[in-house]
Amino acid sequence: MNGPSLYLVPLESSMDVEDITLNTNEAEEIIPKSPEQVAELKKENGNQFYKIKNYRSALPFYTEAIDLCPEIAAYYGNRAACFMMLNRYTEALEDARRAVALDSQMVKAYVRIAKCGIALGDLTTAEQALNKIKELEASNMLTVNEARSLELMKQYENDANNAYDKKDFRKVVYCMDRVLDQAPSCARYKVRKAECLAFLGRYQEAQEIANSILHLDKGNADAIYVRGLCLFYQDNVEKAFSHFQQVLRLAPDHKKAMDIYKKAKQLKQKKEEGNEAFKAGRYQEAYNLYTEALKIDPLNIKTNAKLYFNKACVSSNLSKYKEAVEYCTEALRLDEEYLKALMLRAKSNTALGEYEEAVKDYERAVKMDKSRENKRLLQEAKLALKKSKRKDYYKILGVDKNATDDEIKKAYRKRALVHHPDRHANASDSEKKQQEKKFKELGEAYGILSDPKKKARYDNGQDMDDYEGGMHDIDPTQVFHTFFGGGHGAEFNFQSGGFPGGFTFQFS
Repeated sequence: MNGPSLYLVPLESSMDVEDITLNTNEAEEIIPKSPEQVAELKKENGNQFYKIKNYRSALPFYTEAIDLCPEIAAYYGNRAACFMMLNRYTEALEDARRAVALDSQMVKAYVRIAKCGIALGDLTTAEQALNKIKELEASNMLTVNEARSLELMKQYENDANNAYDKKDFRKVVYCMDRVLDQAPSCARYKVRKAECLAFLGRYQEAQEIANSILHLDKGNADAIYVRGLCLFYQDNVEKAFSHFQQVLRLAPDHKKAMDIYKKAKQLKQKKEEGNEAFKAGRYQEAYNLYTEALKIDPLNIKTNAKLYFNKACVSSNLSKYKEAVEYCTEALRLDEEYLKALMLRAKSNTALGEYEEAVKDYERAVKMDKSRENKRLLQEAKLALKKSKRKDYYKILGVDKNATDDEIKKAYRKRALVHHPDRHANASDSEKKQQEKKFKELGEAYGILSDPKKKARYDNGQDMDDYEGGMHDIDPTQVFHTFFGGGHGAEFNFQSGGFPGGFTFQFS
C-alpha cells in the first residue's frame, strides 16, 4: 500500500535527505502506526541533524513533529533551540513561550526565553525568565552568563538614556555598541544607534544600519524615520517629507517623526521667506527670518550652515563686513567644505583690510576649486597684502588714492610745514625724533607720488627699493627745498603761519 515517505537519519552529514528516502511498501513492517510515534521519529531525525550542526535540515523535522502533535512542549523547545542557532530569535522566543504554556515546569524553555530576551534586547522578558528559573531550580547555573549580561545591558541602557537626554550622542553610540555586543539581533538598539549617528552627521553609517533593518522588516517605522532624518539633515527636504509621511501612516503616534516633520516644514518655510525678502532687497527682514530659522533645529548642520551664509550675505550687502566674517566662520564650522562661505569671508576680510586672513581663505579656496577666477582673486589678495606691509604714502599725505597732482602738492605743502624739524627746535628729544620721522616720511611720500613712473610702480605693488631712483635716493630736505623753490641756504619764516611767536629755520 502507498503511504507517507519515511526519512532515516544519514550516517554522514554530507548525505542529502533525499538519499535516504525509503518507500513504505518496502518497509511496511517498521512504519509506526500512530501520529505520536511518527512525531517522535521526526523529532529524533531533527535531533540527529542538530547534533551535526545542520540546523536548516533539522528545522523541518521539528516542524513536522509539531504539526503531528501540537500539544507536546518538548517539540516547541527543540525547534526554539534550532531557531536560536539560526539567529531567528523572534521565532525562537515564540516557540519557547509556547513550550512553557504547555509545561510551566520546563526549565530549558525558560532558559531559552532568557537567551532570546537578551539577544532581542527585551530585558523585561529576560529578567522574568531568569526569576522563574531561580524559582524552579535555585541551583541552576546554566544562566549565569545571561544574568551577568542582563545587568550589564541594564546599566548601558540607563547610561544611554541619560546621555540622550543631554544630547551626548557620541556616548549613546558607545553604549549601543556595548549592548549590541550582547544583543546583536536587537533592531531597537540598532535604530537608536543609527538615529544618534544621524544627529552626529554620520549619515552613511546611519543609513546603512537603517537599510539593514528594513531588509528584514520593510515596515519598520523607526528605521524609515532614521532614513528620513538623514535625508532631512542632508538638505533633501522633499524626500525627507515623503519618509516622515510614510512613518506616520505606519505608526500615527510616532512622536519623533511628528516632531521632526513639523520642524522640517517650519524650517523650509522660514528659509524660503528669508530668501524672498533678500531678493526683494528687504535685508533686515531677511536677516530676522534667517535668525529665527536657525533656532528651529540646531542639529540640522547642513541647512544651518546655509542660513549662516545667508546672514553673512545680508551683512555684506549692508557693508557690515565684521559680522559677515563672523557668520561665514559659523557656516564653515558646520561645513568646512562650504566654498561660498569661504569666498565671502575672504572678500569681507579684504574689505576690512585683513589681508593675511583673506590670503589664507583664498589659498584654501583654490585647493578646493582651482578655477581661473579663484586663482586671480588669490593673486589680488597677495598683492593687497604686499601693499599693506609697505608705507601707505597716501595716508601719510592724508589724501585719497585717486588724488590729483594738485591735491598731492597741497597736502605736502601743509604737512611739511607742520613737521619740519626746525619748527620743533625747542621740543623734547623724543618729540624731535618723532617729528623728524614724520618729515622724512612726508618727503618719501611726495617724492614717490609726485613722480608718475614711481607712482605707477607703487600703485601696482612693485618694490620701490628695487627701482632705480627709488626711495633710497629721496632726500626729504632736498624735496622740501625744491618744492618751496628756495636756493641753497634759503631761510623760511613761520611767523605768519598761525604759530605763536614765530620762528625761522635754515637749510644747511
